[in-house]
Amino acid sequence: MRKKYRIIAACLILFLGIAAYAPSERYFEIAKNLDIFASLFKEVNALYVDDVNPNKLMRTGMEAMLASLDPYTNYISEDEVESYRTLNTGQYGGIGAITRHIGERTVVTMIMEGFAAQRGGLKIGDEVLKIDNVELSKVSSEEAGSLMKGQLGTQVSLTVKRPGTEKPFVLNFKREKIKISNVPHFAMVTPETGYIQLTDFTPDAGKEVRNALVTLKEKGAKNIVLDLRGNPGGLLMEAVNICNLFIPKGKLVVSTRGKIADNNLSYETLNNPVDTEIPVVVLIDRGSASASEIVAGTLQDYDRAVVVGEKSYGKGLVQVSRPLSYHAQLKVTTAKYYTPSGRCIQVLDYSTRREDGSVGAVPDSLKKAFKTTKGRVVYDGGGIDPDIVLANPPFHPIVQVLFESGYLFDYTTEFVSKHAAPSDVKSFQFTDADYAAFVQWMKDKPYAYTTHLDEDLAKVKEQAKREKNYDEIKALVERIETTVSEKRKGDLLAHKAQIKQALEADILSRYFLERGYVEAGFKYDEELDKSISLFSNLDAFTKILSKG
Repeated sequence: MRKKYRIIAACLILFLGIAAYAPSERYFEIAKNLDIFASLFKEVNALYVDDVNPNKLMRTGMEAMLASLDPYTNYISEDEVESYRTLNTGQYGGIGAITRHIGERTVVTMIMEGFAAQRGGLKIGDEVLKIDNVELSKVSSEEAGSLMKGQLGTQVSLTVKRPGTEKPFVLNFKREKIKISNVPHFAMVTPETGYIQLTDFTPDAGKEVRNALVTLKEKGAKNIVLDLRGNPGGLLMEAVNICNLFIPKGKLVVSTRGKIADNNLSYETLNNPVDTEIPVVVLIDRGSASASEIVAGTLQDYDRAVVVGEKSYGKGLVQVSRPLSYHAQLKVTTAKYYTPSGRCIQVLDYSTRREDGSVGAVPDSLKKAFKTTKGRVVYDGGGIDPDIVLANPPFHPIVQVLFESGYLFDYTTEFVSKHAAPSDVKSFQFTDADYAAFVQWMKDKPYAYTTHLDEDLAKVKEQAKREKNYDEIKALVERIETTVSEKRKGDLLAHKAQIKQALEADILSRYFLERGYVEAGFKYDEELDKSISLFSNLDAFTKILSKG
């Protein structure tokens, strides 16, 4: 027996020795590589043929190291912490104006309701020449944005040039706490259908959606469209709170699993719901990610909502922030999240990279099937698949170039100066005569853009030249290019519907701010139209949420 105990004791000692050795071996490797890195950095800094910027060199090294993990694990320097905090909280000190660069101009593109910019008389269409005597034509758009922001209660002056006024003038503002709304707009889109646009998951997103839902129900809403298109996600707990509005208390919304046991968590609804019966459609697209996918996936798993739109982005990873030295931070991926049915919708497998370092999507052969509460089959590994696949057509490149060049903005400014505000969004009409005036206005404006056809032609020419047979097809390629060039002259008319849509949105934002911009798109929104038609046939709606 003593021999048996000695053998057991020896095994225990050996096990404990191995357990103790493994971490120490790992820590030695870490220390060794840190020492090598520090020595390398010192030698490069001292001996490299040209002067190097130590901060830039180190930043490059850190970013390359983190990029080898996944795109969401990032180093955030002290200078970037404030912007990162704004992104995560939706709060900053400012005046409530949004600007963008058009060439060398900094122009106001949106005024947030109820804040200093609106009260102080700033308008969409104004060009900001100076901020506190700093000429904006000499700074980047990022620098201009930081000049606008500052500590609460501090003063800021804007030198503004307004179309229709002879000379620039100065407007003075006091910076205040700006809270970017998670729900920039909600409204009744039919007498019985309420619409809620959710663009972020910063603090209070759940409360904002709840307030919108309650208000719409008071206005007679018997159906709800929750629009998550383009929503990149945010706080996981806010996704739980939003799901809680539509499903009972005590239901699992999402679970997380990581390398560390502390990251293996389950999140359940904690409160009584607002309405567990009202029909809901959730709109998603390829820009709907993370927390958006938790909401869409959870409501789909419980057969609580019909999901309409495009396949979502496919981000099933959870990040947390960790403080670093000198007030910097690390945002690091710590876990994957899983919807109630058990699926992880992460589309890219960052743990396995190809030889060239690229990352591939989870192959269809490895995707697993799961079942919703009522037995419908759903899959992991590829974002959220809509119950009804539908997408608004993408804008033609001409619309993008008209936007980026500022032509849409400048024409809108001129149009608004000549037309009185309509009584409401629905009564506004941008007529064929108005569009003809825009085409005439564009007559002497230079612009160019590249289409997929242009890119394909360029590839054909390049390949033909490599294979030394371009001369044989040169005449044909040139004829195609000439035809495309001639056709392009008529693109303002050929793509009238999309250009008109963009103009209407810009014009109505001048009159009604964010509400005008959003509601201007309703009449062109095929996914919203489909949602409304679904509600008109509740038997068909219910059938979608049933097995078979």
